[in-house]
Amino acid sequence: MASESSLNVKPMKATQAGASTKQEFLAHGTIQHFDITKNPGVVSVVEGMQHMAFTARDLHRAADIYDRMLKDRQCGVILTLAGSLISAGLKKIFVDMVKNNMVDAIVSTGANIVDQDFFEALGFKHYIAEDKLKSGLFDGQLREHALDRIYDTLIDEEELRICDETTQKIFDEMEPGPHSSREFIRAMGEHLEKSGGPKGDGSIIYEAFKRDIPIFCPAFNDCSAGFGLVAHAVARNNDPARTATWDGGKDFYELTQLKIKNPTTGIFMLGGGVPKNFTQDIVVCAEVLGHDAPMHKYAIQVTVADVRDGALSSSTLKEASSWGKVDTMYEQMVFSEATLAVPLIVGYAYHKGSWKARQGKKWAQLLEAQPAGAN
Repeated sequence: MASESSLNVKPMKATQAGASTKQEFLAHGTIQHFDITKNPGVVSVVEGMQHMAFTARDLHRAADIYDRMLKDRQCGVILTLAGSLISAGLKKIFVDMVKNNMVDAIVSTGANIVDQDFFEALGFKHYIAEDKLKSGLFDGQLREHALDRIYDTLIDEEELRICDETTQKIFDEMEPGPHSSREFIRAMGEHLEKSGGPKGDGSIIYEAFKRDIPIFCPAFNDCSAGFGLVAHAVARNNDPARTATWDGGKDFYELTQLKIKNPTTGIFMLGGGVPKNFTQDIVVCAEVLGHDAPMHKYAIQVTVADVRDGALSSSTLKEASSWGKVDTMYEQMVFSEATLAVPLIVGYAYHKGSWKARQGKKWAQLLEAQPAGAN
């Protein structure tokens, strides 16, 4: 195992030159994660929206559908995350959803879970970028100082390299052979547990680990974990007998097992992309495996994608019904940017309190007891 002093954290092309110092770029503070628990007035705000029009009325209906998911004791709730959500200040909302049995499984991009949530759990932060940096005119200077820009947010590339190499160290300790992304992410949660818990203000990975909530990243290579997997494989000379590998097919099989074992499901999708399609497709995959699985009973999607360009991220839930994926009685598209819509939708459901009588499904236990290849 590499020592901290041997970590290769210095980006080769970062010169550390330029008129402004690195700290000047980071002097505008850190992203603060929104706390839904402190805003009970959100219920009356969202309820008032039902008498309006356009996106306001859509948002109220989405919030009501999410509350219905939580009231339905048979329903397993799957949250999907795409886009840069944790860096934008939504982490605590997802942590509170996990803590309060408001979600039973998470399907996400690797960026949200590894590059952002695990990154912050290691003690690092996302920084507020000065408004002028959004112009793109200063990106060369940011590169010289090893700072990566996410629209109006900055992340320190040297700290991100530590995140990359920490994932390698975790993978080095895993059993050789194929693993689902869920198994790798569980190992990250275990690492945090052994390290005394997350540094800072909570972690989705850590809270999910403690509550047996599985997290899947169906494009697992597309994040710090991908760098860790490559470094791990090279260090083991790609020897199958010594190397832990990611098996995307196992991801699909495991998530499909959740649908087979828990036919009533609701999906709460933020953004689109791979997490959205992967989660919708488990209904079809269950049928391919010979099971008569019902469509997702409840479905919400928050997106800003344009429905006219044929993109997966914008395909409507009614369109998904034509594929046999989503029922149309309780479905709602909300065309809004996530940092605006999510605090309202989840805050409404949180303060309505339907989650208080809900038991977590502990689906990770089911998957540990149901190895790939079993019926």
